[in-house]
Amino acid sequence: SSGINAEYGRVHDGPVTGLSLHPTGDYVLSSSTDQHWAFSDIHTGKLLCKVADQSVSHGLTCCQFHPDGLIFGTGTSDSLVKIWDFKEQKSAANFPSHSGPISALAFSENGYYLATSADDEVVKLWDLRKLKNFKTITLEDKYTVKSLTFDNSGHYLAVAGPDVRVYQISKQCDLIQTWKAHTQDATSVKF
Repeated sequence: SSGINAEYGRVHDGPVTGLSLHPTGDYVLSSSTDQHWAFSDIHTGKLLCKVADQSVSHGLTCCQFHPDGLIFGTGTSDSLVKIWDFKEQKSAANFPSHSGPISALAFSENGYYLATSADDEVVKLWDLRKLKNFKTITLEDKYTVKSLTFDNSGHYLAVAGPDVRVYQISKQCDLIQTWKAHTQDATSVKF
């Protein structure tokens, strides 16, 4: 269905592509194919702000709050990952090195790392302190990432798609476990 039907009206004019709960538990961030992200009060449903990403010509594909709640990330259908300053409601950084729509993003609990994926069969790991890609994990041909998540320590990254796999985050980013018993793609993964 289109939008989020909030108590005070429709928030988005297109399908909602991502939801993320603020670390306080009081607010929800949403992204949409309408090129907007929105911030709403989770208790009342009231829209608090709605911002169009004027720099993209395609819709937003996902969103995720950083653990500190001061920044968040969005992915676009034209391969761009953006980090936003929530208070200023402005873009703080761009990560343009994927090809294909961004399919998932996840911040580590310590806030140092960001994992991103797209329809390009790779997962990229970014050091947010240096704003640099420090590791690219190449997946098999036609591997579509549906979900990414770090464990609470930030030492492990789980990837969901045709299988579920866990990588140990280090200089090598070693694959330590794979579960292939699913008959369909895994669409979400959490520790």
